[in-house]
Amino acid sequence: MSVDQTQEIAGEGGKDTAEAVTTAAAATYPVAPGYRLNVRSGPGTGYAIVRVLAVGSRVRITCQTTGTRVTGPYGTSAVWDCIGSGQYVSDAYIYTGSDGYVAPRC
Repeated sequence: MSVDQTQEIAGEGGKDTAEAVTTAAAATYPVAPGYRLNVRSGPGTGYAIVRVLAVGSRVRITCQTTGTRVTGPYGTSAVWDCIGSGQYVSDAYIYTGSDGYVAPRC
């Protein structure tokens, strides 16, 4: 079953059955409310800032890896989310609904 989305489909005899729908490529996750988030060139605070996400942004996570441990509104985490080529954000600022990985490892 996908952690991203489950879709209900009517089964025979009027019974509903759950069918997992893999939507990892289409899923987006919100940045913590009220935060402008630095996007870095690698998975850590020592990497250069390549851009800043606006308040209210959502991100598509292509893969996840470990890096600098960061404390943010969603706890302390060493997980970094790749949101594009050479673009990483700390998972401690992204609401994924999980303390673990929600995308493949980079």
